[in-house]
Amino acid sequence: MAKRNALGKGLGALLDHNDDEQVFSEGAVNSVATIAISQIVANPFQPRNEFEDQALSELAESILVHGVIQPITVRKVGSDKYEIISGERRTRASIIAGLERIPAYVRLANDQEMLEMALIENIQREDLNAIEISLSYKRLLDECGLKQEELGERVGKKRSTVNNYLRLLRLPETIQAALRRNEISMGHARALVNIEDVDVQDYICKRAVAEGLSVRKVEELVKEYQATGNIQEPESEEREVPTPKEFSSEKASFREFKPYRDLLVDKLGSAVEFTATKGEKGKIVIHFDDKPHLADILEKLRQV
Repeated sequence: MAKRNALGKGLGALLDHNDDEQVFSEGAVNSVATIAISQIVANPFQPRNEFEDQALSELAESILVHGVIQPITVRKVGSDKYEIISGERRTRASIIAGLERIPAYVRLANDQEMLEMALIENIQREDLNAIEISLSYKRLLDECGLKQEELGERVGKKRSTVNNYLRLLRLPETIQAALRRNEISMGHARALVNIEDVDVQDYICKRAVAEGLSVRKVEELVKEYQATGNIQEPESEEREVPTPKEFSSEKASFREFKPYRDLLVDKLGSAVEFTATKGEKGKIVIHFDDKPHLADILEKLRQV
């Protein structure tokens, strides 16, 4: 594939200028510049872990036709290197499109400012799932030192909305994964947070996915369990729904550890599970998304 000018028919056409190098200064701070993609490195604070191949391919096709309409934002980290603050998706698509250069707004930012800008910019996207938003909120609180009121103001959300997202991180990894895959909605997940027993949460979640239960139906099942300690079986025997486990005394005894599980979730910013085995033995499982997330967890554990 032939290499193309980074501006393509987008920003360059809007400015109606034939020489992009004269229009934009080369990496001047607080200005738009055309920068060689080979000089751009990924944002180490990037809150997104997944980029859909099909969506990137579609964006690449659009860039081939229209060029890069909106410049990415970067910061200088050396004489010839720039880190992405926002726009990693556009950068990846530009690479697929075969571009050598890309328009970028260059600004100064320290690590904390860069993290905050990247997280807030990412939260504003419409295609984020609820867990990605929750983890971004958690990082803004923990790593940027924001309070919930300040966070709400920064992202334009009420404190109650921010808190609802943060509570999702208390759910076990299986349910968080279902939420990531859009098998259940945030409404389903919010209802499940109100149950303390992980096995019951998992059972209702599996039923919601298998039977296509509405949020209201899941809320009814949660209330039924809270009131009676039981859940009514599905009427049809043909549905492939797992039978609820008999909650043994060993597992039931671990409910008293929920405050400690919640404390670990709050401290580590990750899903944590307590599981009973035999007698009074058990194990604690801490989930992580990637190596940087694991390193962050280990650092927090060393500080305990």
